[in-house]
Amino acid sequence: MSAPPATDAMLPEALRDALQASQAQVNRLVLGKQQQVRLAFVALLADGHLLIEDLPGLGKTTLAHAMAATLGLGFARVQFTSDLLPADILGVSVYEAQARRFEFHPGPVFTHVLLADEINRAPPRTQSALLEAMAERQVTIDGQTRALPDPFFVIATQNPVDLSGTYPLPDSQLDRFLLRLALGYPDADAERALLAGDDRRGLIAQATPLLDTQRILELRHAAVQVHASEPLLAYVQALAARSRRHPGVRVGLSPRAGLALLRAARAHALLLGRGHAIPEDVQALFPAVAEHRLVGEADNAASTLAKEILHAVPVD
Repeated sequence: MSAPPATDAMLPEALRDALQASQAQVNRLVLGKQQQVRLAFVALLADGHLLIEDLPGLGKTTLAHAMAATLGLGFARVQFTSDLLPADILGVSVYEAQARRFEFHPGPVFTHVLLADEINRAPPRTQSALLEAMAERQVTIDGQTRALPDPFFVIATQNPVDLSGTYPLPDSQLDRFLLRLALGYPDADAERALLAGDDRRGLIAQATPLLDTQRILELRHAAVQVHASEPLLAYVQALAARSRRHPGVRVGLSPRAGLALLRAARAHALLLGRGHAIPEDVQALFPAVAEHRLVGEADNAASTLAKEILHAVPVD
């Protein structure tokens, strides 16, 4: 696949330095997870949401807190439980006797960064409270639509569905997440550094905010401007088309998933200092974008299917 005929405009030096420093700080707080940290920043720059799925105790919440501390944005955390109600997330109208009218009390969703911790411990009705917020950046309560702050970034954590006390996320909810990633166990060096170092919560509390609302909006605007050539668009389209007829796939990728993959590839290119996206960006992001959207037949694992689809589609 040929490169674009010209190099696109790059980030201003101060903005590029702030982005690099932000990634470096999160990597100091979450040891040995450089690839996962990069994916988290891809979700942020691509104006998407991030789902972190893994066993308890592997650093899912730590990564979310480290991102929030570094971004310098308003932050709220909701611990999802089996008795959590939609009003606990969105807010509720309360009658004020003195004023003789209902006053709306906003819930924690009215923030820039929302940590939905262990999202699949809540029943589907409560999970669905986030659908409109994640898709439209607004919520409708008592017939009135209220806009959410901009930027609005959801970082959700979930435990594997085979653990007790969990409810599988419906496909419509999963599709609202741009990327899904897993942390896995740390390598030996990272685990030794964790054991020998300071408590992560204390380090996160001392972290310096390195970005802000204006810088994040500028980064998102820059990500949209990253060049995607016609051959690259054809490659993304071919991956989506292959997923719909690949053996073992019951539900393939929708056009919205193709758009998500392209947005993520553009953000990934920007993080690597390029003004144009290349096939390697698409390939690096495809598993994180596709696996939670693919539905396999019988025992076909989505992770295996995503790898097979990548190998089956050549790069022209």
